[in-house]
Amino acid sequence: MATAREIDLAVAVLRAGGLVAFPTETVYGLGADASNAEAVKKIFAVKGRPASHPVIVHLADAVQLASWAREIPEAAHLLAQRFWPGPLTLILRRARAVSDVVTGGQDTVALRVPSHPVARQLLARFGGGIAAPSANRFGRVSATTAGHVRREFGDAVPCVLDGGEADVGIESTILDLSGGAPVLLRTGWITAEELTRALGIEVAAAGEDAPRAPGTHARHYAPQTPLMLVEGDLAVEIAASLVRQGRRVAVLAFSAAQPLIAGVNWVAAPGEAAAYAHALYANLRALDESGCDTILVERPPRDPAWAAINDRLTRAAAGAAEDAAT
Repeated sequence: MATAREIDLAVAVLRAGGLVAFPTETVYGLGADASNAEAVKKIFAVKGRPASHPVIVHLADAVQLASWAREIPEAAHLLAQRFWPGPLTLILRRARAVSDVVTGGQDTVALRVPSHPVARQLLARFGGGIAAPSANRFGRVSATTAGHVRREFGDAVPCVLDGGEADVGIESTILDLSGGAPVLLRTGWITAEELTRALGIEVAAAGEDAPRAPGTHARHYAPQTPLMLVEGDLAVEIAASLVRQGRRVAVLAFSAAQPLIAGVNWVAAPGEAAAYAHALYANLRALDESGCDTILVERPPRDPAWAAINDRLTRAAAGAAEDAAT
């Protein structure tokens, strides 16, 4: 766990316009001083992130909302009280001083108060907002340990605060409150049903006019190895067929009973949604680094508890498939 001295060093790096990778309860973030446009541009350069893609501003406390948003509806106060600190990002009308670099040129800003103790200490000592997308190359598998970040960026990001494994393991829920009615832009561990209950009104699905939000590209969260989502009863059959074609196969399945097929790296995933999410990106990274030609992932259940996981895997499969075709 990062020490007080390491956190103080990270604060100095941020104030000098540098980059700091730090843990949150969702995934690790790659952060810069959100009030310093030139510093935030470094995030985009290191990640290879499109300039039109907004980043989330992390805050120490909900009282800082007024510094970043010009309109704070009652729903924002209600949800902040209910879910912050925690894995919920709110989209609000941005304050005049917020840079286009942070918002992707939009009139909205993404804000969240994380709950990880290292992130909270860093934000409290820094005193301002930290712009931080996930600490990985754009479109790739998110980092859930400090080791993932170091392997991803090497010397390009020398300041990495270690906070152990991310607890949740998938990115925050994103809810748009900038247009009146609440609109879900990205699923996460806080579900649409929970938000609906907290607000007393139904949360709508995103339409074509919704603000651009992080992590919502059709291809995202993808390993470099082509990934296929398959129904559970077909996993063994497809794996055997690919092996017969001379391909090395890795499988992320729910069954711990590995079939007797040479050339298959079989990994048993947790059967409970929270544990599966916690381990998902670490499992994908391990399979991606295993030297296989194809990753097969047994499709999780389609019930609401697995919605965020299915979202990430669907985008990962689209990203890996597109990379394989180019």
